[in-house]
Amino acid sequence: MGKPIILFVDDEAPVLNALERDLRQHYGADYRIVKAGSGFHAMQAVKQFKQRDEPIALFIVDERMPEITGTALLAEVIQIYPDARRVLLTAYADTEAAIVGINTLGLDYYFQKPWDPPEVKLFPILDDLLSKPKC
Repeated sequence: MGKPIILFVDDEAPVLNALERDLRQHYGADYRIVKAGSGFHAMQAVKQFKQRDEPIALFIVDERMPEITGTALLAEVIQIYPDARRVLLTAYADTEAAIVGINTLGLDYYFQKPWDPPEVKLFPILDDLLSKPKC
């Protein structure tokens, strides 16, 4: 079996590229880093990974996307990968969606954009989530 996957989803290319850079730098040795630019592409990837019996360790999903919200996408993917960690990316105005997600989807965490510097605002939280099994 290959490395567990960290799958992140955002419809904004600059955010997607910045997150990819940060995740590859910190987690690339231990995890397969996969990005998707839409909820549709994320679901296609999730279904393919499941068919190949590839593990997903972590989903990082933006809340505001055109065709589907991050919380709606997470509600779908947890049916396929219930033990994967779940993180929501939000803007300041989306904190209510994060609170609802914590209460209804069991979100593990939510980040407000931007997460700079990642060494302070991103990696310590993700390190902690990835080091503990999902209860």
